[in-house]
Amino acid sequence: MSTYWPLIGVALVVIGFVLRMNPALVVVVSGVVTALVAGKTPVQVLELLGEAFTKQRYLALFLLTLPAIGLLERHGLKERAQAWIAKLRGVTAGRALVAYLAGRQLVSALGLYDLGGHAQTVRPLMAPMVLGAAENAHGALPEATREKLQAMTAASENVGRFFGEDVFIAFGAVLLMQGFFAENGIALEPLQIALWGIPTAICAFVIHASRLLRMDARLAREIEALRARAAAGSAP
Repeated sequence: MSTYWPLIGVALVVIGFVLRMNPALVVVVSGVVTALVAGKTPVQVLELLGEAFTKQRYLALFLLTLPAIGLLERHGLKERAQAWIAKLRGVTAGRALVAYLAGRQLVSALGLYDLGGHAQTVRPLMAPMVLGAAENAHGALPEATREKLQAMTAASENVGRFFGEDVFIAFGAVLLMQGFFAENGIALEPLQIALWGIPTAICAFVIHASRLLRMDARLAREIEALRARAAAGSAP
């Protein structure tokens, strides 16, 4: 049974997320606890991180990003992002997300698909900016509305990366498709497959951007309805 003790890290992650604790803190603590329970010393944990950095740089970068983002959030990163977006006139939640969607697709098509991400960009920067733009236009928002805006921000990240990276000729999925076609007697160059990803990326941008702009109109209607009901309820 002692061999199952390292799985306590999984339980810590579940408990931390259920209690809505800081995700960065939960993941880092769970990883350290798992290593210690498995018999590793603190020095050995640091050695593992160093070894991962030299062999798999992207993994070490992800592990180091989490505590860095948590530290920035603790010192007011979200508040700064909201304050900055509030100074821009004419910026709505939908327009901000359309701009992010376009930028995300573009950098992903250039092969920089790890430049953004949920942990690095969506949670600490884009979600607070979107909420700040909506609150700047409509005032305080109900919790359900805030959750919808955060969900749409995460969806914009997914759409931008997923349909942008397929345009990059060296992306793994493009090479996988080339191999599949080659096994079935169809010779295609990666460039040919990537070029056919462009119409799909354009359609994805147009469809999701229209959803984001409709979200602005729907948000305005919902806030107006809430205010009307509140005014009717307070009337003598």
